[in-house]
Amino acid sequence: MNFVSTRNAGVRAPFLEALFLGLAPDGGLFYPDSEPDLRAVMERFDGATPFAELAVALTEALFPEEFSPDDARALCTAAFPFSPALRKIDDRHFLLELFHGPSCAFKDFGASFLAAAMERRLRIDDERAVILVATSGDTGSAVAHAFHRRKNIDVVVLYPSGRVSPLQEKQLTTLGDNVAALEVLGSFDDCQRMVKEAFVDETLRASINLTSANSINVGRLIPQSFYYVWAAAQLDRDADGPPAFCVPSGNFGNLTAGVFAWRWGMRAARFIAASNENDVVPEYLDSGVYTPRPSVQTLANAMDVGAPSNFERLRKIFDDRQLDIRDTLSGYRASDDEIVSTMQRWYRERGLVVCPHTAAGIHAVERFRADGFTGTVVTLATAHPAKFLEVCESVLGMRPDIPARLARLLDLEKHTTAIEPELAPLRELLMERYG
Repeated sequence: MNFVSTRNAGVRAPFLEALFLGLAPDGGLFYPDSEPDLRAVMERFDGATPFAELAVALTEALFPEEFSPDDARALCTAAFPFSPALRKIDDRHFLLELFHGPSCAFKDFGASFLAAAMERRLRIDDERAVILVATSGDTGSAVAHAFHRRKNIDVVVLYPSGRVSPLQEKQLTTLGDNVAALEVLGSFDDCQRMVKEAFVDETLRASINLTSANSINVGRLIPQSFYYVWAAAQLDRDADGPPAFCVPSGNFGNLTAGVFAWRWGMRAARFIAASNENDVVPEYLDSGVYTPRPSVQTLANAMDVGAPSNFERLRKIFDDRQLDIRDTLSGYRASDDEIVSTMQRWYRERGLVVCPHTAAGIHAVERFRADGFTGTVVTLATAHPAKFLEVCESVLGMRPDIPARLARLLDLEKHTTAIEPELAPLRELLMERYG
């Protein structure tokens, strides 16, 4: 499997090269140039298959020329000392808990795989790289923890000032060592634009080995596809039809990873994009018109994206055929009030505390079922509710239990550098530190 740019099919690279390039040189996003049929591999998996073993098998099957069986095993063993969990809500609804990794969010899976693969290659080649990443909340903490103290790698995280939760900010700003946090005086869209501009800036590209760990990096999305396959393997194959997957969606990388898995042969009835008030994709599915716009701030802050990068990938995967996209993808939006009412109802009726993003997903599932779907749905529970202490306390009147790996951060001092939302100061800072 090679990867080609969404903007020019002549720009192509094998997986490890695409992983280090991050963004394609022409400004496009890499996506697979072929769709291998992995049904025979997936049929070997069942409810007893450990997640790391499944990851090894899929890595071998996807990239036999880049990872030997021993390399794939070493990589996935190092990347995945944690696993997803599937919680049954009722006979037709499951939560896929993706918050059991080091930063308590789904992005740990992609970031950990990416960090292990990059460190391995850089060590072999005796080279150094700078990871430049924008975050609306969870990406930055996952990347910071996955790459912390990795050999031959520095990490620079851009996050929007005042638009991430206090605990998310602590995860970004308290590690130090090879991790630097930049507090951008703007929105996540500003952060994302600055990162994209940096990757095509000739001065920076000539002086620094820049790469990304955002979901613009296909190396993040490939391992995220693995937990969809794992979840499908946990479910009864004799049940009535394949499951639908509901994905809380901001930058649409997580949903794109699920589409990858489906195109490779995973059973899936449909994908549901659960958006907050930043609803440009549900709007596109309704109207056929895609209109990116500035993001608005919501309780589900990691989904506050007004111009989702990965929608460019999705449109390319489907050859920009809106009918095919609508045949595969449903979109629902949730207001802050609907997120709050869902959190409160599930706590009151089920005793379950969910994060605002997962609540947006649950709201979408309830509407999807009301629209007539009667099959099984798997909702991706993308973050531990303890990452949103202030929201839970305000909405539910209680403080969720805080995992020890988060609790230790609360008393640490944050260290950041404030920066205007423009390329020039970012360029100056990067050249001064790493050029």
